[in-house]
Amino acid sequence: MANGITIRTLQTIGDREIDGLSDVLIDCVEGGASVNFLLPMTRAKAGAFWRGVSESVARGERVVLAAQDESGAIVGTVQVVLKQPENQPHRGDLAKMLVHRRARKRGVGAALLVAAERAALNAGKTLLVLDTASGDAERLYARQGWQRFGQVPDYALWPDGGFCAATFFFKFLRG
Repeated sequence: MANGITIRTLQTIGDREIDGLSDVLIDCVEGGASVNFLLPMTRAKAGAFWRGVSESVARGERVVLAAQDESGAIVGTVQVVLKQPENQPHRGDLAKMLVHRRARKRGVGAALLVAAERAALNAGKTLLVLDTASGDAERLYARQGWQRFGQVPDYALWPDGGFCAATFFFKFLRG
């Protein structure tokens, strides 16, 4: 990919990956991202989250993609949650689209999104859904062909505890 960023699927998530993914998660939460965590965002809390994600990957319930810079450091990530209710085998959830603040405006989010859509399609998913509380992310999703279908006020909390709305998007995937 341009700008020295590469995207790879994390088949297993070891200690090195957990450290890098934790750096990204901590940076995003400390930067104000509403991604299920409140301040203070500790390394222990981030590590516990990623260890749980690793177990989910091992069970085949989700795909985790990582964006790495020229040095091999993880600067972004996204997940496709494959495990869905019995009546929704065609659907996946796009989750935890995170880009470290130092790597933003370099195409990392767009590259992660394209790779996540491809991974979902390869896993047999034809519909993806997501929610976001970020205006920048909303613009990215719209540019990439996602359809906005609503907003829920006071859906979640910002990391500092104040309420935030969530905007919902979907995209049909074509092979």
